[in-house]
Amino acid sequence: MTDAAQAWQSLADWKPQKIADLIAAGPEARLNSLVRTIADIRFDFTKTHLDQPAIGLLSDLAEAQDFAGRRKTLFSGGIANPTEDRAAEHSAERGEGAPESVHRAQAFHQRMRMLIDAIEAGAFGEIRHLLHIGIGGSALGPDLLVDALGRNSDRYDVAVVSNVDGAALSEAFAKFDPQYTLVAVASKTFTTTETLLNAASARQWLEEAGVDDPTGRFIALTANPDKAMEWGIDETRILPFNETVGGRYSLWSSIGFPAALALGWEAFAELLEGAAEMDRHFRLANGADNVCLLAAFVDQLYANRLDCQTRAVFAYDERLRLLPDYLQQLEMESNGKGVTLDGQPLGRASASITWGGVGTDAQHAVFQLLHQGTHLVPVEFLVAREPDHNLDLTHHDTLVANCIAQGAALMTGRASEDGARHYPGDRPSTTILLDRVSPRSLGALIAFYEHRVFANAVLLGINPFDQFGVELGKEVAKGLGEGSMEFDPATQALMAAALDEGV
Repeated sequence: MTDAAQAWQSLADWKPQKIADLIAAGPEARLNSLVRTIADIRFDFTKTHLDQPAIGLLSDLAEAQDFAGRRKTLFSGGIANPTEDRAAEHSAERGEGAPESVHRAQAFHQRMRMLIDAIEAGAFGEIRHLLHIGIGGSALGPDLLVDALGRNSDRYDVAVVSNVDGAALSEAFAKFDPQYTLVAVASKTFTTTETLLNAASARQWLEEAGVDDPTGRFIALTANPDKAMEWGIDETRILPFNETVGGRYSLWSSIGFPAALALGWEAFAELLEGAAEMDRHFRLANGADNVCLLAAFVDQLYANRLDCQTRAVFAYDERLRLLPDYLQQLEMESNGKGVTLDGQPLGRASASITWGGVGTDAQHAVFQLLHQGTHLVPVEFLVAREPDHNLDLTHHDTLVANCIAQGAALMTGRASEDGARHYPGDRPSTTILLDRVSPRSLGALIAFYEHRVFANAVLLGINPFDQFGVELGKEVAKGLGEGSMEFDPATQALMAAALDEGV
């Protein structure tokens, strides 16, 4: 059996061929080996440098890193997060995991559904607006879901506020009538400084508007109910979730309450089922037949063989405009690590820097660098077959043509003796084609990215479920704000200047 060090060395000795040559040498075979369709989503890796020799080498690496064993641990509720000695059970929220964890998640979902039924029945009075307060995974996921799937819904107005900058909260206040507003406070620990400060300001806003029992308008979404009760929220308005569900993986739990309320329970259930479909594929498919592992093979090829430091994601669908933001946290917080599972220096690239935007806007902003710049950037395109509007279909046809044309142009390039007009080509892209943006397909898509992150972590031999790097900045900010820590003269002078203390 090849060990991991040997597998990495073999990958270093692998020589890439031009993408166009790989396609020309056997188009049908390439389509068969590098296109997968799961949950009505087509994943197309044909325009990458991945070839059969590379797949073989990366499969050896997966075996050496015990991919099958770590996957089994993940789905069985074992210790998938060794640095914190806990499981990682977001898939149990979708029905795939240890039976006791699945049962507990279902009970919490039923509690959430009952509260939503009560809201719809008028238990909180007439409610038109939901102000959702959270940060990180407690905000990015709900914001993505509501923005992508709730555009045509007339159920409730939802505003997601994460930034502690008061301007963000003020903007939400200006949109909503406090007499008809419900506030959801999302925090796994219910100790997050920014979230609790925003929540206190929201309570003050309700008080000043003369709302009867302002705290009675609050719902807590948390894995720490005791802290929520200390803050003043009644136990009947607390929606718990399992401690073993990480923040950036938590939209499937009660953190998804804004989406369940705004879209309706049936849509939320379809979201969970779409994710479960991808869970089943990831759990059962092996080797390159597993689309999440195959995507990780592509990622490692570019990050650790072709030295690409970034990965760009472009959604050619306005409904998915928040996906790049969501993926930034999912990918970089999960795999932005510098040590292996046994605490040794990683010694190679970890997570790529994820960035991106919306097509066709990005074509007129950043694609110059992608086509002719000196950086090699793997690009991921997302597009749907069905539009979400009733305008002339020329809009959608033009959108789709632009998306597919960009991938073709990146690959083929165009030769010219005029250097300014020369396009080198041989630049990689992946295309993800959805039948339509629906709760089911979005659930499957997000679960695909979660499992892709995990597969990358296994290939690297790291833990994707802790995030200690997030804590240091929080600690320093608290010390700076309270004056309880000593800082260098430059930092002290900057703080004094920012607070207008005469320095």
